[in-house]
Amino acid sequence: MVFNYKKSVTYRLLQAAKAQRARSGGHLMRIGLHPGQELVLKVLADADGRTMSQLALALGVQPPTVTKMVTRLSAQGLVSRQVSESDGRLARVFLTEEGRGRIGAVDKAWKRLEKDAMAGLDDKDRKKLRKLLRHVERNLSLAALDEPDSDGEDDIAAAAEATTEPVALEA
Repeated sequence: MVFNYKKSVTYRLLQAAKAQRARSGGHLMRIGLHPGQELVLKVLADADGRTMSQLALALGVQPPTVTKMVTRLSAQGLVSRQVSESDGRLARVFLTEEGRGRIGAVDKAWKRLEKDAMAGLDDKDRKKLRKLLRHVERNLSLAALDEPDSDGEDDIAAAAEATTEPVALEA
């Protein structure tokens, strides 16, 4: 019997993620951001002055991806990189005043996206969906730790972070 991938939950999850990214991109474009950049701003708003490694861990992405994102955000005047006072080998990333000012617009965009995505679902269904998605996320994060070609060390930290923070990647 052939596996009907179109009826699988993981296919539906993939399609929902693609639709979410496209809709998110439309909302973010209006405020001058690309998908993934808003999460960098939100993470820095929570704890400004993170190192590039700390940002990579918080975002669940590889360091070169963070470098690319921070470079683009810096060119837009939303973040700045500064050499650490305690360790000259480290660069810390800070929100600029313009970056701080963009946080409110990011929150509005996320609220619109949430409203769009959850239209027609009552509070009980929304809570259940959040719980189920957290469970799927944990399952998939833990599955990555069990793969034989992985040493697991970097994956353990990323999986632990991924269970508490949403992940969005920049195009």
